[in-house]
Amino acid sequence: MIGKKVIETEPITIAKAKDMLDEISDSYEPTYEQNLAIEHVNKFSKLDAEKSLELVKELEELIKQTQAIKIADLMPVDMADLRLIFAKERGSHKKEELEQILEIVNKYRE
Repeated sequence: MIGKKVIETEPITIAKAKDMLDEISDSYEPTYEQNLAIEHVNKFSKLDAEKSLELVKELEELIKQTQAIKIADLMPVDMADLRLIFAKERGSHKKEELEQILEIVNKYRE
């Protein structure tokens, strides 16, 4: 059976997933599930792939890659939104660090 074993995983932003799905849909007719995924990424993608990659790279200087990708996908507006993203994480972030993250996110907001 094809696709039974996962060889490697890499977290990506919604914007990058959108580009990948657009490439697939250009090559052939997408399946029902792929159409649902395309609809989802079109609805929730807030940045283009290039800007989201730049944002993630800048955020990675402060936080882990998975957290940076989540922030790039959600683009939190205020401190409360940002705290919700980190709610399940171990440890706590200082208020200054959270403010710095919001400052970086606001630079990329469209």
